[in-house]
This record gives sequence, structure tokens and C-alpha cells, in this order.
Amino acid sequence: MENIRQPKDIAQVLLSVLFLAIMIVACLWIVQPFILGFAWAGTVVIATWPVLLLLQKLLWGRRSLAVLVMTLLLVLLFVIPIALLVNSIVDGSGPLIHAMSAGDMTLPELAWLNSIPLIGSKLYAAWHNLLDMGGTAIMAKIRPYIGTTTTWFVGQAAHIGRFMVHCALMLLFSALLFWRGEQVALGVRHFASRLAAKRGDAAVVLAAQAIRAVALGVVVTALVQAVLGGVGLAISGVPYATLLSVLMILSCLVQLGPLPVLIPSIIWLYWTGDNTWGTVLLVWSCVVGTLDNVIRPMLIRMGADLPLILILSGVIGGLIAFGMIGLFIGPVLLAVSWRLFSAWVNEAPLPDDTSDSVLEALAEPTEPRK
Repeated sequence: MENIRQPKDIAQVLLSVLFLAIMIVACLWIVQPFILGFAWAGTVVIATWPVLLLLQKLLWGRRSLAVLVMTLLLVLLFVIPIALLVNSIVDGSGPLIHAMSAGDMTLPELAWLNSIPLIGSKLYAAWHNLLDMGGTAIMAKIRPYIGTTTTWFVGQAAHIGRFMVHCALMLLFSALLFWRGEQVALGVRHFASRLAAKRGDAAVVLAAQAIRAVALGVVVTALVQAVLGGVGLAISGVPYATLLSVLMILSCLVQLGPLPVLIPSIIWLYWTGDNTWGTVLLVWSCVVGTLDNVIRPMLIRMGADLPLILILSGVIGGLIAFGMIGLFIGPVLLAVSWRLFSAWVNEAPLPDDTSDSVLEALAEPTEPRK
């Protein structure tokens, strides 16, 4: 008996696809405020999962106690430094804001210009000639831009506020993922297997290795260097040590190291005549500045071997695309994509023939089919 294929209902297919697309877009729209926080939490949990298991083993096998300790550690690592940074910025900008609002700003004397060798006296004389010719006029030209500058700072404060919200969401999601990590991982692997069978499951494992490599090799190294550098700044008496430590974290994340912040601090100590602490900070900076050459390769090998240019591009691009959270998410996304792409390419063997032989094979006429 001959089976007659029923024609497909094109309208039904199109409406089904449209309905699924609307449902996916609606779900993404609803969870969009939580995506960055959840991605950040997933990165943190994957990178610190072995630490959680170790704590659980030490705390008599109690997962609840281990989750509590890990959450407190995340608060110490993220919330408290950010709070100290914001407090330092507010305290340091208080007198400047008061002077702007009062309208009695006067240009500084800059007497320290005289201490610059060779050209210091000339710079000091030129500056005071400028003041004598129209210091008030200069301030009159600058004041219209004060409002624009204030608006810019308000916008940056909004970015900091969003960062704090994402940080709070990261802590919440991290606690939940720590509590049910095995079930979430099994669900993700099940979904990947449903999409691409064993290849999908292998892709999830490779992604986890890439995330751990970035977190260990980049973020942990940056935090260690910044904390040690900040300790050196605080002990040597450099002002605004908290703010400079945060700048060192950013500098280390973009692979510049802590020296762009430490070297000016050393110069400032010598300039102010504090040669003892300047020498101490100089020696300490040599140790901290070379620490990444030891820590980073060791930690990256624990996760996956990733190109340095990939990490650098991820940090800078993530910062531009997502803000401060992009410092952590950007390199992770690129690292995961690179590992998956590399695994897919390596499924095919390397070409054995030379380029000339390949061109000759293409140039050979093919026999017509009979």
C-alpha cells in the first residue's frame, strides 16, 4: 500500500515558530535585569567550587555552613572593598564639591613648581603671569563647564549604583548556586546533551575549564597583587591608599600590572623627602611587580591554557560593553568561545599536503561522469 505524504501546514509551522520566538523574547525581557548578576555568580561559583568542597569537608560535611562561610568570604572580597572605595571618593571630593557650590574657587599657587630641576622656576613664573593677567577671567570661563562635569559625575554614580545592585545579585545567586550546585550543573549538562549529544556535554566541561582558568589566572592574580601593593602603600604612608589599590586592581586586570600606580607613589615619597619609606616601597614594588610571572602561569595551567591577548581583549572589551562587571565577564565569554572553537577545529586533522600540491589537485581536470 502506497503511503501518501500529507502536505505540511505552512501557516501552522510559521505560527508555532513565531509563538516560540515571542515566548523566548518575553522570558529574556523579564530576566534581563538579572542576567549579568547571574553570569557573574556562575563565574564565581565555578571558580571557587573546589574551595566550597574543601570547606564542607572541614565543617563536618555540612553544606549550609560551607555556603555561609563562602558567602561571607565573597562579602569580604567584593562588598567591603567597594564600600571603602566609595567612602574614600566621597570624603576626598567633599571639599571640592563645597568649593564649587560656594563659587569661591581660587586657582592654586603651585609653589611646588619651584622644586622641579631646571625648568621649575620658569614654570612657576609663567603660571603666576597667567594668574596676574586674568585668573578671575579663567575661572569665569571654567565655571560653565562645572555643571557638565557635575552631570558626568552623577552619571558615573549611577553606574556605581548599578554595579552595587549587580554585586548584591551576585551574592544572592552565588549562595543559591553553592547550595544546589550539583543539580544546576547536571541540568546544564542535560540541556547541552539534548542540543548536541556528547559534543554538547563536552562543550560544557570545556567552558567550565575556561572560566576557572580566567578566574584563577587573571582575577586572583590581580587581587593578590593589588592587595599586596595596597598594603605597601598604606604602610609607607601614601595618601588615598584605598583608591590607589582599586586602581591597581584595574591596572592588573588589563595586564599592565601594579607598577603604573606604585612607581608614581615611590617618586612622591622621594620627592617629599621620605627616603626611608620610599626605599621600602621600592623594594616591595619589585616583589609585587614580578609576582604575576610566578602566580599567573601556575594558576592558568590549573584551568586551561589561554592566549594572553584573548584575556586582554576580553577585559578591555568587557569593560566597554558591560561596565565594571565586564572586567570579569568579558574575558570569560571570550575564553569560553575560544575553547569551544578550538575544540571544534581540532576535530579535523591537520592538512598533510603542501599548498602547491593542493593547488595542483584543484587544477587537475576531473573526468566527466558517465
